[in-house]
Amino acid sequence: MKHELPPLPYAYNALEPFIDAKTLEIHHTKHHQSYVDKLNAALEKYPDLQDKTVEELIKSLNELPEEIRTTVRNNAGGHFSHTLYWNIMNPATQEYIPEELGNALVETFGSIIAFKEQFSKAAANIFGSGWVWLAADANKKLKIVSTTGHDNPLMTGDAPLMVIDIWEHAYYLHYQNRRPEYIENWWNVLDWKAVEERYNALG
Repeated sequence: MKHELPPLPYAYNALEPFIDAKTLEIHHTKHHQSYVDKLNAALEKYPDLQDKTVEELIKSLNELPEEIRTTVRNNAGGHFSHTLYWNIMNPATQEYIPEELGNALVETFGSIIAFKEQFSKAAANIFGSGWVWLAADANKKLKIVSTTGHDNPLMTGDAPLMVIDIWEHAYYLHYQNRRPEYIENWWNVLDWKAVEERYNALG
């Protein structure tokens, strides 16, 4: 069973003016597609691994054959991270902070505003290419996690709730070197309800 590029849940121009249609189309059809293709190619000789979900592959990296471990780490990671990124954005998002998640954010970071400031600062400070996540540990304790390349919180046993892509291909066509502007505008398309669903599913 081959991994497939998931369709976007909205049109390529749906997130404008915050994320432009050209960037979104190239990001989805070229970059994300390449991670899916390279992941499938890496698994071709290992039929016993082909039925594993991308999450299962990432969580069991140390058990994978050494010759494909790095390739799977990079491309399963890229596939997982992009899929989450697409699905926690929404063109019809509203300024909505869910109660239970909102309370947890206030308890952890002091306020919603403080959380957004800390998250944005972490995203601005990524050196090179990477991602910034809101994640939860086994006790549902929230944390902001920065990762480089295509590493993600699944690799350390945490549950990813939301993520912003800080690779240049996510914003450079529109924002050039103005990464902080991309980060600031990205909050306008963050779908808090999707983040809430992931948080509530932790049990």
